[in-house]
Amino acid sequence: MTGIVLSDALAEIVRVSRALGADPAFVLHGGGNTSTKTTGTDVTGATVELVLVKGSGWNLGTIEAAGFAPLRRDRLHELLQLEHLDDATIVNELRQASLDAGAPTASIEALLHAYLPGRVVLHSHADAIVSLTNRDVPDADIAGILGEGVLVLPYVMPGFPLARLIAGTDVTGVDAVVLRNHGLFTFGDDADATLARHRELVARAADAAGVTAWGDPGESVERGGDTEAIAELRSAVSAHAGRPMLVRQSASARGLAFARRDDLETLTGRGTATPEHVLYTKRSPLVGTDVAAYAERYRAYVAAHRSRSATEITELDPAPRVVFDRDLGFLVAGESVSALRITTDVALHTMDVIDAADRLGGYRSLDEGDTFDIEYWSLEQAKLAGRTRKPLTGEVAIVTGAASGIGRAVAEQLAADGAAVIGIDLSEAVHTVVPGDAWRGVVGDVSDPAVLAAAVDLAVRDFGGIDMVVIAAGIFPPSQPIAELDDEVWDRAFRVNVTAAARLLRAVHPFLRRAPRGGRVVLVSTKNVVAPGPGVAAYSASKTAAAQLARVAALEWAGDGIRVNQVEPDAVFDTAIWTPELLAARAANYGLTVEEYRTRNLLQVEVRSATVAEAVVAFCESFPATTGAHLSVDGGNDRVI
Repeated sequence: MTGIVLSDALAEIVRVSRALGADPAFVLHGGGNTSTKTTGTDVTGATVELVLVKGSGWNLGTIEAAGFAPLRRDRLHELLQLEHLDDATIVNELRQASLDAGAPTASIEALLHAYLPGRVVLHSHADAIVSLTNRDVPDADIAGILGEGVLVLPYVMPGFPLARLIAGTDVTGVDAVVLRNHGLFTFGDDADATLARHRELVARAADAAGVTAWGDPGESVERGGDTEAIAELRSAVSAHAGRPMLVRQSASARGLAFARRDDLETLTGRGTATPEHVLYTKRSPLVGTDVAAYAERYRAYVAAHRSRSATEITELDPAPRVVFDRDLGFLVAGESVSALRITTDVALHTMDVIDAADRLGGYRSLDEGDTFDIEYWSLEQAKLAGRTRKPLTGEVAIVTGAASGIGRAVAEQLAADGAAVIGIDLSEAVHTVVPGDAWRGVVGDVSDPAVLAAAVDLAVRDFGGIDMVVIAAGIFPPSQPIAELDDEVWDRAFRVNVTAAARLLRAVHPFLRRAPRGGRVVLVSTKNVVAPGPGVAAYSASKTAAAQLARVAALEWAGDGIRVNQVEPDAVFDTAIWTPELLAARAANYGLTVEEYRTRNLLQVEVRSATVAEAVVAFCESFPATTGAHLSVDGGNDRVI
């Protein structure tokens, strides 16, 4: 915080915030906010009364000192005197009230934090509190469970309306405020005591609800149902979303049991646990797989409430984010794996909140209008214009030979450009090619049908389908003249270089034809197809057979919107095929040094795996009107040209 001298209050609020945010039953994926009041010294040396408020976009569980905005308290108190303040003006005023232009934009709740008594304010959307308040009962019933010192207020829109509501309410003798259908605020001068008070109240609510663990997925179960049905669901979701989307079939026993409840439609049609959850799950899930009917209902909901917005809104896509189906179980949809993870967690916690509230007398969420106000909140609408997508966001790829060389370079580039990727390789290293939840490694021989089936099944159940297949796995047998050709060498070359490719193409076809942007296949071929050399009959013949296979696929699959292209590299020496010994032997065969052999092309450049990957990924991302093409990546070869 440039130009500001702060006490230990900042370190304290970071510590307490992390403690609060560490439990997803209190704070889920960026929810909640915290603050502390202190003094600072500005650049003129003047002492300034400050409130350090959590910045928008920061996660309480991992927040750092840089995640708090230092705001002038006097300015925030002045703003609270106004009768009305729209959201855009609030954001602008909060930025102007900050003593640090580089600090994040403060939470929209900053005015409330500035007003509440006590040095420290902690706010969460704890599941237990929400379960207690999402019921049609008097405020006194809720206060009776939580005990003295708790003020229960009706739900109002976050931001200025909420701040004005509490500013106009007598909070004398109160150290906690419960906002119905929203969450809990605790406040006091001692940070640890305020945190303890927060936990105490949540524990009382949990005891009343009879729940000890929230959002528990239960045991992992084997995922069943037809994978083509999942791909069909994803295709429909993507079509209504207007962009490729991922779909994940959960292995949660809890989710599967919930999906098979007889009262599911009634159970899930009552709205979200907190208003903010609508941003991740929409107001209700899809029950069954009729995406078109769901989209029609969503559009009717928007049309019915559009007039609630004072400004013109950008309508969000009508595709569901949560799906419950008796055969397929519990599924979530989103354009990224992080969205899948967040939606899964929110849905699981919502199941528990609904069940807990029903046990307490009946779950009741906000009505459609209040939900619409959050879903189409001007602050959320403003985020739409700033969103960017990587070129392969929402798409899924399978890459063979993904642990090293060209295959690895391709896999890394596809992942960097937003795709979820399943890599297949003999090496255990395939598990760690790309960090994160958008990567899956499958260890095994690509010529084994069971390995290919496992990879395809994983791709569809974890990500919803298959958009791209890159066949990079291959073997380069030891050099042998035809007169001395070993049968096993010949047979293995064909098993790996041709048969494996044919089996994979057969397995992925039902999914490629359902790809939202059209399926794409890229075969990593070789210049040996058109310009073979002596001593490599098994390699050249098998790779030529694979090239012919790809050409036939291009002919047969064009009607399904699947593009099949080939990249033909030569002399790519940073691959597993090229051992130092093989490189030396091949160089000697041409009467060249190893250095000369590396750049034996017209451009006299070394062709590396990353160079080939650029061409492969270009076929995946671009050229929508190109199929059956052959692209040389070899620095220029006079025999090929």
